[in-house]
Amino acid sequence: MQGGQGEKTKVLAQVRHARILDVLAEFGALSVSDVAGQLNVSEMTIRRDLAELEKEGKLARTHGGAVRSDQAADPAPAPAAALPGEPSFQLRAVKNGLAKQAIAAEAETLSAGARTIALDVGTTTLLLARRLQDRQHTKIFTSSVRNAFFLGEGLAEVYLPGGRMRGDEMSISGPSAIAEFEALWFDIAFIGISGLTEQGIYDYSFDDAEMKRVFLARSTRKVVLCDASKFSCMSLVHVADLQQFDVLITDAEPPADIAKALSKAEVEVRIASPARKMAS
Repeated sequence: MQGGQGEKTKVLAQVRHARILDVLAEFGALSVSDVAGQLNVSEMTIRRDLAELEKEGKLARTHGGAVRSDQAADPAPAPAAALPGEPSFQLRAVKNGLAKQAIAAEAETLSAGARTIALDVGTTTLLLARRLQDRQHTKIFTSSVRNAFFLGEGLAEVYLPGGRMRGDEMSISGPSAIAEFEALWFDIAFIGISGLTEQGIYDYSFDDAEMKRVFLARSTRKVVLCDASKFSCMSLVHVADLQQFDVLITDAEPPADIAKALSKAEVEVRIASPARKMAS
């Protein structure tokens, strides 16, 4: 038993190391707190991982995080350029990790009593999927293969539509997927987005946006999950107006113009505090 546990710990460390190096390869830098929050481990664990990887010459530690080893010699590295189009799922997964954890915790609370749940694709909805995996007597419908993977380890009934899987996002889309979920009705839907303005909510993908609209149209209660970094951001596809959903769960008060528009649209705003989540 002890040997098996040791092997498991070793494998988990290898998975964390691979995740850390993937993020550095794409983004050039990372924060200990964000990675720890996303991987659901302690900051001390991540610091130990960074120390091991630094000894291997794979990165250089900084105050509160790390950079790629090839950037360490540069005393003043230029800010990272904005990525064109949709950032990778991996890069988004480690950004604002604590905020997303808090939003997922609040969403779990809001889902209490629901028997049919629609769960969109996205990094925050993936965190919610992990919280819902042991929800008994609940049917969860998702367009995300990642969500289904984690949910499948638990007690909930999990449903994926048939269709084409979209690369890095691992989302299912296409006419057959849309038709399958359009025929259903959900107690509550949780929607992930890439941006929110006075004009509504946005996403990077035409395919995923179409499924989001299905979830919004076919649910009794419609909930958008959006960390504060996405306020006043627009991306390729306008998914819906503010009037088309009921609740916004975020981690900070929206800017005044957006707050006014949300109030006019009668959207309930719930602030999920990372500090409160850490204390709970």
